[in-house]
Amino acid sequence: MTRTLTTDLHQKMLEHLEFLYPGRGSEVGERLLALLARYPNLAAAQPQPIWSEKDAILITYPDQITQAGEAPLQTLHRFLQAHLQGVFSGVHILPFYPYTSDDGFSVVDFKQVKPEWGTWAHIQAIAQDFRLMADLVCNHVSASSPWFQAFLQDDPRYKNYFIAVEPGTDLSKVFRPRALPLLTPFQSKSGEKLVWTTFSTDQVDLNFAHPEVLLEVLDALLFYVQQGAGLIRLDAVGFIWKEPGTTCLHLEGAHRIVKLMRLVLDATAPQVVLITETNVPHQDNISYFGNGHDEAQMVYQFPLPPLVLHTFRTGDASKLAAWAAGLEPPSERTTFFNFLASHDGLGVVPANGILEPEEIAALVQQTLDHGGRVNYKDTPEGPVPYELCLTLFDALNHPHSDEDEDLKIARFMAANAVLLSLQGVPGVYIHSLFGSPSDHAGLAESGINRRLNRHKFTGPELDGLLSNPHSRAHQVLAHFTHLLKVRASHPAFHPNAPQTIMASKEVLRIIRGYRDQQVGCYINVTNRPQPIQRVGRDLISGKYFAGSLPPYGVVWLV
Repeated sequence: MTRTLTTDLHQKMLEHLEFLYPGRGSEVGERLLALLARYPNLAAAQPQPIWSEKDAILITYPDQITQAGEAPLQTLHRFLQAHLQGVFSGVHILPFYPYTSDDGFSVVDFKQVKPEWGTWAHIQAIAQDFRLMADLVCNHVSASSPWFQAFLQDDPRYKNYFIAVEPGTDLSKVFRPRALPLLTPFQSKSGEKLVWTTFSTDQVDLNFAHPEVLLEVLDALLFYVQQGAGLIRLDAVGFIWKEPGTTCLHLEGAHRIVKLMRLVLDATAPQVVLITETNVPHQDNISYFGNGHDEAQMVYQFPLPPLVLHTFRTGDASKLAAWAAGLEPPSERTTFFNFLASHDGLGVVPANGILEPEEIAALVQQTLDHGGRVNYKDTPEGPVPYELCLTLFDALNHPHSDEDEDLKIARFMAANAVLLSLQGVPGVYIHSLFGSPSDHAGLAESGINRRLNRHKFTGPELDGLLSNPHSRAHQVLAHFTHLLKVRASHPAFHPNAPQTIMASKEVLRIIRGYRDQQVGCYINVTNRPQPIQRVGRDLISGKYFAGSLPPYGVVWLV
């Protein structure tokens, strides 16, 4: 026994390790206990509630804003303090480690901050003011990483860190998230090796069947907590366990590793939240809640973005309401991480089975009509749309239409009001704060479709936008700031407060909270006024409401 783990946690840990490494569970367990002993003081001195109505997370790149003579992480911190203190409780800083591709998700060294962006001291300073979400990019590392370079040099320590596949191995059942080869040939000291690369030739999959890899990744997990992370995002976690002859997605081994991570955090830092990123159909996605107590506390709500886009494309909230009415986390220790936009494209695969194929095709066509691009993935039936690449503002509004700008902003804010009204913790991508247009110059320069939604600002550029009261960025930020502050002020918006959802087709109605503290959220999803029967004080305007919602109008009534 150990002071770190109770008898129950220790036994569960050994069960998971024995499943992953038959006959070696106890041996690996001893090494894991030694690892935990290196991180003795991670638990919060005064435990706080795991989340509340005051929680909202900003999603941003570490170098989102650059200022001459200043580390980008320092510039970001100044922006957060100046504009978002008391608005967002937390910030998800996308990978800030040294990397070689995929805008950060091809990590060279898990334990370093990219020097051009700042230091761990800058990360720790942000974590003092905001609850920090950090990425654990657990499925793969950069082909330039020291681990993989040592593997290519036949260093015996790293021989099993990666997955070399014999030619002719049948991998036909493996799920492919990209229209790229699964295996990449690399020249090693002992000859050519076919190496497993799920996402790209520069992102080499780690071999969790080798216990050393598990211990390395758990070490990184604890290190991030030590540096101030309060939430850990498990990137592409569904892919981490491989068994040829299967889909190699959502296998029991992957779930056991998430359970181990949860056990490790429950023992050392119970205030830390695990959040799984699995851009897959809904039932597979929510499987990472486990039984409500033994896996992730949060999962990304991936069907929400395509369903909201469909709702505002059609002016019909019926399918969104029917889907959302069936949502229920398995325990009060779990909740959804709701988002409409992120650094990635807008995924459409999670809408399969909720939207009809022709409705998804209509979203694809709207994306192309609005100047966006579409990424595809391979399936046995051929390539199918995987994600829509453009900003959320352009996804909802035709950039070159003659519609009134105020109406476009109203539509955009109504869509985001859905996000802020639903049960769960909202995550807001930084470009949504400004209603950013798609970055066609970034696409032309890089040839990468996702760059349409990844524009980086200079300090003077962003200051110019926000200081102009007539700019879209200024107006959208003001709307968002107000909505988030109102939301944080009422207990009906607690992530676990009950919700009842209905729609009259044109108006989405979300009733939040317990009987004596309920808020009725009414969102007009059309460009026409819509009458509603409910009257009362509107939290958003502070005025008494009775009558009709204007086009894309929103009220939160008490």
